[in-house]
Amino acid sequence: MAALKSAVVNYDDWPVRQFALAAVLWGVVGMTVGVLIAAQLAWPDLTANIPWLSYGRLRPLHTNAVIFAFGGCALFATSYHVAQRTGQTRLFAPALAKFTFWGWQAVIVAAAITLPMGYTQGKEYAELEWPIDVLITVVWVSYAIVFFGTIAKRQVRHIYVANWFFGAFILAVALLHVVNSAVMPVSLWKSYSAYAGVQDAMVQWWYGHNAVGFFLTAGFLGMMYYYIPKQAERPVYSYRLSIVHFWALIFTYMWAGPHHLHYTALPDWAQSVGMVFSLVLLAPSWGGMINGVMTLSGAWYKLRDDPILKFLIVALSFYGMATFEGPMMSIKTVNALSHYTDWTVGHVHAGALGWVGFITMGSLYYLIPRMFGRTTMFSVKAIEIHFWIATLGVVLYIAAMWIAGVMQGLMWRAVNPDGTLVYSFIESVKATFPFYVVRLSGGLLYLSGMLLMAWNVVMTVRAGKPAVAKVPATKHEGHVNPARGHEKIETNNGLMIVLILLVVAVGGLVEIVPLFFQRSTTEAVAGVKPYTALQLVGRDIYLREGCYNCHSQMIRALQSETLRYGHYSLAGEFVYDRPFQWGSKRTGPDLARVGGKYSDEWHRIHLTSPRDLVPESNMAAYPWLATKPVDPASVPPRLTAMKRLGVPYTQAEVDASSEAVQGKTELEALIAYLQVLGTQLK
Repeated sequence: MAALKSAVVNYDDWPVRQFALAAVLWGVVGMTVGVLIAAQLAWPDLTANIPWLSYGRLRPLHTNAVIFAFGGCALFATSYHVAQRTGQTRLFAPALAKFTFWGWQAVIVAAAITLPMGYTQGKEYAELEWPIDVLITVVWVSYAIVFFGTIAKRQVRHIYVANWFFGAFILAVALLHVVNSAVMPVSLWKSYSAYAGVQDAMVQWWYGHNAVGFFLTAGFLGMMYYYIPKQAERPVYSYRLSIVHFWALIFTYMWAGPHHLHYTALPDWAQSVGMVFSLVLLAPSWGGMINGVMTLSGAWYKLRDDPILKFLIVALSFYGMATFEGPMMSIKTVNALSHYTDWTVGHVHAGALGWVGFITMGSLYYLIPRMFGRTTMFSVKAIEIHFWIATLGVVLYIAAMWIAGVMQGLMWRAVNPDGTLVYSFIESVKATFPFYVVRLSGGLLYLSGMLLMAWNVVMTVRAGKPAVAKVPATKHEGHVNPARGHEKIETNNGLMIVLILLVVAVGGLVEIVPLFFQRSTTEAVAGVKPYTALQLVGRDIYLREGCYNCHSQMIRALQSETLRYGHYSLAGEFVYDRPFQWGSKRTGPDLARVGGKYSDEWHRIHLTSPRDLVPESNMAAYPWLATKPVDPASVPPRLTAMKRLGVPYTQAEVDASSEAVQGKTELEALIAYLQVLGTQLK
């Protein structure tokens, strides 16, 4: 260890305190919205006739609030805290660090306003429109400058292992965000994806999988590698294993995105590559879990009386379970059953509630009292109660979704000896109702625990005061015994940044770039034409109302799906779709071939009062569409933007688009879009 440059280090903890408190606040908000939308799936008329409280608009608000508000604020707080302690230095550019706090809160508030208003790109985990994406980019670049600047001015020789994971998370998310957010703006709050169809699907799930992989895995592993050793008062079990864990994880993760697109119109080679790397991913993931669990060896006796350690060890258990289940679900034969079902929802929440939630809560319970001049939270008993409430909530939630998902998959694929389907889709919806009620119960328990935590935090803050952290130079929290051959990397900030960027970029380049040169993915199949002006407006309304959250538009090449929905989907059908609409969940049936199956009047009733047609349906109603007219002036800019992206609209079609929608309601536009789906194939 190099000699420290000063006798005492005065840490800059204002951003740490603010982000930690914000994480708790947004956790309560995000989980409250989650409970509301869970209730809406069981009782769909709960918020009837209120557009900004409809399921389709609130679901992306829930995911953004929990991932980017709750999880994001926790990552900012802990990374700023760990970088200072392990580097024995203050934050680089303190004013910029404060900007990252206020800038990130502005992003969150903007999301909370725009998503319920229906301003969305319609891409899962990337719904926020382009002005907010620009703000995210500015904040994220500032974050990278502060974090890596702090690492660069550290007063110790080696970069501590937790900072590798934080650094990889920051760099990978920046790369993913910039590539996936490429759009053609139409207006201030409307844009179209720069990619179409198959390419858009691949880019989106390269982003979607790895936003989970790096935002919700790598970043939180940074927490694991610091807060578990600190709370257990034990060193990291194996430093060499942490090296293998880090490089293998960040390389392998970036290849696994195609497993979200098995049996779709994505070329088979890309699906197979994604499956192989998903299976390989099990090894580094479990290596990291074992490293965390074994760090507690010799400290197991503490678990009886230390509720924070309970949070941390159970988080590792859920991490191991989720990282086993993910590779298993990437196997094509398993995926044929699990995809589009609630099994996927259970898997995601095992990771989100069990791993991310518990590691965050444990870390914040360690961090917050120290930021306010205390060694423990106001009530240790409340932490214990929170642990058991949250654990029961997670178990109820994921067990309900696992059972419901397997049941749905089996019902959808069941075929009679004569080749007919055993169950209609609505029978699976009806059978799922009890499990949605159980899930809601689990969510309420988890939210109750979060509310208890919020109370405990408020009382801790009131009983303490912001601490001025002064640490003597003799105390070093990040010392390691470096592994030969890796020492040069972990002592060179610039080299580590370059190597991380190279490692995480390879998978995307190999899987995405060829799709832009493959004819089957770039040329329309016979009969497929660009949407008319009215159909395009209807598609935009489909996105605005979040219909993609419950309906897929992708018929997989499976017997039961072709029997239920028609001919399997072809890549060339989607070349004019910006963004793609293949979906990731079927709460309702697939819509890829719904055009012409029902009359316009049927659609009108179904969209405004779905239970008048199908009493068992849990679809939200959209009565406001029937009275809201289409704005003719908004249509030519849409066609113009699409034309600039390569959609073959003529100038005459652009000029006539206002007249084509004159006097039409949004309901008529949406029906026009639904009625064309799947009807153009020759």
